[in-house]
Amino acid sequence: MRKLALLAAFSLVAVPAAALPAQAGADVVEIQLNSVIHSVSAEYVIQGIEHAEKTNADAVLIVINTPGGLYTSMREIVDRITASRVPVIVYVSPTGSHATSAGFFILLAADVAVMAPGTTTGAASPVLGFQEMPETLKKKWFNDSAAYLRSYVSKRGRNVEVAETAVTEAKSFTDQEALNQNLIDVVVESREKLLEQLHAREIKRFDGRTETLALAGARIEPWQMTRRQEFLTRLSDPNIAFLLLVFGVLGLYIELNHPGLIVPGTLGGICIVLALFSMQLLPVNYVAVLMILLAFALFILEAKFVSHGILAAGGVAAMVLGALMLVDSPPIPEMAVRWELALAVAVPIAVITVVLLRFVWRSFAWRVASGKESLVGEIGEVRQEIANGRKGMVFVAGEWWSATSKQPIAAGQKVRVVRAQGLVLEVEPSAGGPSNPPSAKEQL
Repeated sequence: MRKLALLAAFSLVAVPAAALPAQAGADVVEIQLNSVIHSVSAEYVIQGIEHAEKTNADAVLIVINTPGGLYTSMREIVDRITASRVPVIVYVSPTGSHATSAGFFILLAADVAVMAPGTTTGAASPVLGFQEMPETLKKKWFNDSAAYLRSYVSKRGRNVEVAETAVTEAKSFTDQEALNQNLIDVVVESREKLLEQLHAREIKRFDGRTETLALAGARIEPWQMTRRQEFLTRLSDPNIAFLLLVFGVLGLYIELNHPGLIVPGTLGGICIVLALFSMQLLPVNYVAVLMILLAFALFILEAKFVSHGILAAGGVAAMVLGALMLVDSPPIPEMAVRWELALAVAVPIAVITVVLLRFVWRSFAWRVASGKESLVGEIGEVRQEIANGRKGMVFVAGEWWSATSKQPIAAGQKVRVVRAQGLVLEVEPSAGGPSNPPSAKEQL
């Protein structure tokens, strides 16, 4: 019994000990920022940092390759990085990547700024879409951007004067230039070597305290976008926003000209709603939206009036210019509608709209080809006298019809059908005198 008790006690101690996992390595949450900086990417990065804080990760690794993006979204990311309780490493990778414009601000905000060989950064001068900024506004914006950069670069112990030149002079730096001028901390070719090189490295946090990184054998946890964020990222593409807007308007236009088709109106409505939602994610220039709508108005006028293509050409020009000006953002190819796409859409839309509308307006002049309405305008002959207040009989299009008239009409008189009401025709005298009186057979 004593042996059994000892065995039971040993089991109670040994089993929990065996259930404990082996000591795991450090956890690093990896965030991939490989697109234009906008509100959705800012939300994605912020949620990744918050996840790292909740799970007590040892570090956050932001792998960045971006041409820049929206200033407001960049500031949201920078502010979250500097406030992070978990050390943040920003790594420009792979070779050939860049972190320019807004990406430069994010790189220098990191606790550890790293670049892979063959990468670039810098060119962080603020720009205002396609507009030329007034000199006073330009100075204000440049000074504000430079001051914002200084506010955290100095606390990171980096070269403030050189960093400012990326804003004031739009300078760019290779990985070695950035390392030699104390803008970044490390140049390393792979993520694995990066973690090895940073292990046991002492860093200074934004609040002034020092911390030693423990990244040996780190377990990388990829932080993925949610399906909603992936969908919104696609919607935030200016080319998609432009296509949704144009096809939405075209769908509603087709439905209005051909009531009852249902499908064009339904799809057009959905496209319009998605376009409006997409525009909430982008700094849209609403003057450009008006230009796109003006293009449709010019196409309609081209169909109605003979302008020998002048109105249609003006519509194509308005649509292309509206597309190019749609997003009021820095001149980054990823943040603008491609002119090839704008032209490829504008010309077919012009042809479809003009041709379709001309067919619609021509159909208004067509005579009704079936039913009693098709008798309107036909010439017939009175076979039974039409007197005041009394119906007569007329022979029209090979058929006998009851008829009325606002004036007496004798039998044999030619008449024109004015209106068809139920089974009774309203007629009026027509050119031509009485014809031969109806035969006895016709009077039956």
